[in-house]
Amino acid sequence: MRLGIFGTGYAGLVTSVCLAQLGHVVTAVDKDAETVAALSQGMPTIREPGLPELLAANLDAGRLHFTTRPEEAICASDIIFVCVGTPPRNDGRADLAQVEEVARTIAPLLDGYKLIVEKSTVPARTARWIDWTIRRLARPEHEFEVASNPEFLREGTAVSDFLQPDRIVIGADSARARSLLLDLYKPYFDCPIVLTSVTTAEFIKQTANAFLAAKVSFINVVSDLCEALGVDVTAVARGVGLDHRIGGDFVNAGLGFGGSCLPKDLSSLITVAEDHGVDIDLLKEVERINNARVERLLAKIERALWVLRHKVIAVLGASFKPDTDDIRGAPSLTVIPWLHAAGANLRVYDPAALPKLKKLFRPDDRLTYAATALEAARDANALVILTDWDEFRMLDLKLVRSLMRTPIIVDGRNMFAPAEMRAAGFEYYSLGRGDVTLGAERHRAWT
Repeated sequence: MRLGIFGTGYAGLVTSVCLAQLGHVVTAVDKDAETVAALSQGMPTIREPGLPELLAANLDAGRLHFTTRPEEAICASDIIFVCVGTPPRNDGRADLAQVEEVARTIAPLLDGYKLIVEKSTVPARTARWIDWTIRRLARPEHEFEVASNPEFLREGTAVSDFLQPDRIVIGADSARARSLLLDLYKPYFDCPIVLTSVTTAEFIKQTANAFLAAKVSFINVVSDLCEALGVDVTAVARGVGLDHRIGGDFVNAGLGFGGSCLPKDLSSLITVAEDHGVDIDLLKEVERINNARVERLLAKIERALWVLRHKVIAVLGASFKPDTDDIRGAPSLTVIPWLHAAGANLRVYDPAALPKLKKLFRPDDRLTYAATALEAARDANALVILTDWDEFRMLDLKLVRSLMRTPIIVDGRNMFAPAEMRAAGFEYYSLGRGDVTLGAERHRAWT
């Protein structure tokens, strides 16, 4: 099939590349000429495992084309996907300005029947506004429909999530639109396909993300109680996660959820509920709990070091999760400025996200960026882990301890076993598992 994709961010680029991989001919549109030039040369603009290889292969095969000209995508396509950003506004609602811009762009360029499909995560009933906008501006003889086909991609595993989905949701209000989308996804007929109305499909995505957010906040409240009871939250999470009705995903206690999806979709759903007079205090509490996780970590850092001023702190991890360079909603955006304001000397390292972080926090005499985790740890009074990269899990702990001025680790992701850290000679602070301290005499000897 011939497909047009508006937007080449996380969802748009992965959708473009993977649909081309399935054999479709894809024309992807982005307003940024530099982005289009880079992608046309096979250079991904996001970090995503497996994406560079598929991008290059489909460019070489001639199934994938990038352009700044929307008319190229529209005239060459039967189905047009809307994959632009819907960031949160200050009032918690989703900002749909980019979605409206695409609708206004498409309308005068229609040249026959087109199926316009929302892939972006949008509030329920957004399709009605897209339809209304296009009908106001399009010539009446050109037919079109609006459908919804939400993405369920996780950053860091987006390619495999797209090519090996656990379900496909198709929201369409006519037999013609449903038939087109079913033909598009023929290779996935062994995967559960949910056929529903457009509005229902829109709401499924927001509800799924809100539920995942609730699981994260639930286990984090449990982790606080575990600390009070002297119980290891990882054992509790494993015990409940083996129940097939609950599952083990999203029950890892730590710093909570971040990124571009869960926080935004949760906030948007809360706002929609309030607009319709529905009591949504449960989700408000989910949001409050998540926002408080970083505060709890900061309290542990302060308890471990007492006075932060002039202390050297190595910060490992800037992205909101491993295997991505995305820092949206990342704990680092709160932890780094807070520690800096407290007078600490910071050395920050992340395998992928430093270029983006440097645009927000410029280096100075108390904030530097390290080339490796070991460089960050050298002469540090404490090491703070904010992202659970496998690279950090594989660190030589004996070497790390020898490099540090005082072997203190504050682990916001519970990457190591407390017993292992005790044996390695670390004072170790984690979330929901109790803290490993080595005694006042030893601590005085370090300082």
